[in-house]
Amino acid sequence: MRLCVFEATGGPRPGLVIGDEVADIHAAAPQLPLYPVDILAHEAFRMSGLEELARTAPRIPLRSVRLMAPLRRPGKILGIGLNYRDHARETGREPPTTQMWFNKQSSALHPPFDPVLMPAVSTALDYEVELVVLIGRRGRHVPRERANEIIAGYMTGCDYSVRDWQRATQTMIMGKGFDTHAPVGPWVTTPDEAGDVADLSLKCWVNDELRQDGNTAEMIFDVPAQIEHLTKAFALEPGDLIFTGTPAGVGVASTPPNFLRVGDRVRVEVGRLGAIEAVIAQEVATTRID
Repeated sequence: MRLCVFEATGGPRPGLVIGDEVADIHAAAPQLPLYPVDILAHEAFRMSGLEELARTAPRIPLRSVRLMAPLRRPGKILGIGLNYRDHARETGREPPTTQMWFNKQSSALHPPFDPVLMPAVSTALDYEVELVVLIGRRGRHVPRERANEIIAGYMTGCDYSVRDWQRATQTMIMGKGFDTHAPVGPWVTTPDEAGDVADLSLKCWVNDELRQDGNTAEMIFDVPAQIEHLTKAFALEPGDLIFTGTPAGVGVASTPPNFLRVGDRVRVEVGRLGAIEAVIAQEVATTRID
């Protein structure tokens, strides 16, 4: 299944993407939770129940709806660094023997097709296409052979990175956590439909120029290994996101660096999971205190 959140009159609604249409499952079952991770937590709505709802739900052309981020603000957005050998090589570093993790701020979460901001404080904005894992159940000390039990689904994501701020500190957190820099979507694809995520294509285009072209088979640490490692230290909880690494072709590795510019259109795609796209817009440094 492909579960989405879309904008509608009266506010956001949950939908089920079927072909090039969205089934308005809220219209058929107003008691449904809004977000896919919550829907999937209820046995009554899982799989066959949702498919049954979709048979009678109104259908809307997918091209006519605005898709929103398919989850509420997550408790954790975690990213792994240098998880593809070719990406490690292009940065002049040896492939890591230990998993290297950083945080993206939860406020960086962003819809799949909304403009992404060029920071007011930097022009070193870079792109990274990534497979994103959505956690659906709480897990602690989860062995790799049971990792799939806590996964709700998968999404396409772009780990936008502000390289000068990233390199200014060892933790990388500041350069990875700017607002709008964690767009995900376009929907949540459940594991049964995603299939083998150890063999998915990863592509990134900037203004129709193919910049990244890789495959998740090239990961150094696969998804089960990542979950096993993380849950040795802390619990993964429903709604947490894992950005699983990016292949070669990032802008910072070019000579000279080929960073994004205002007005660029960035499209990232993960095979069988769909594509997301954004135009880069200039941030205006206006003070806001809400």
